[in-house]
Amino acid sequence: MSRIGRQPIGVPSGVTVSISGNDVSVKGPKGEMKRHLHDMVSVKMSDGKVIVEPLGASKLHRSLHGLSRTLVANMVDGVSKGFDKSLEVSGVGYRVQKAGEAITLQVGFTRPVTFEPPKGIAFAIEGTNRLKVQGVDKELVGATAASIRMLRLRDPYKAKGIKYVGERVQVKAGKGGKATATKK
Repeated sequence: MSRIGRQPIGVPSGVTVSISGNDVSVKGPKGEMKRHLHDMVSVKMSDGKVIVEPLGASKLHRSLHGLSRTLVANMVDGVSKGFDKSLEVSGVGYRVQKAGEAITLQVGFTRPVTFEPPKGIAFAIEGTNRLKVQGVDKELVGATAASIRMLRLRDPYKAKGIKYVGERVQVKAGKGGKATATKK
């Protein structure tokens, strides 16, 4: 059995989990999520905890066991606490602004880039160069943050672009001959 899959998922107060077959529905203060799990695992409630068990012993069963348990745990965490990813925009003239629900990024293109949030995602702007992507679905929050980051990846020579807060980008030196050349 999977070590992760063996752990029961505690359900905090204010969160309700309903299971019908392999359909799991989780409702909490931040929202509601539904997911259909693979048929090779079974899901049940026991003593206020969600337990995921594999229906076989093959390698595929074991991997789906851990995956399914993590997906349900993320659903419970998402509707109770929510998830967020922070991005930082750096460069001369680079900034981010909120325009209604969407955001407008000025990241070195001739025109500003407008990014509409998918359903279930909210943006929070901190200053002119920080952006927080918030939502209840961990997958959707990460995918949205990655899509925004891909609009202008961090340049390794000038350190301009969009990066995750806390991400380390090594700045390269560039051409050595150009900097040390002298006029005769």
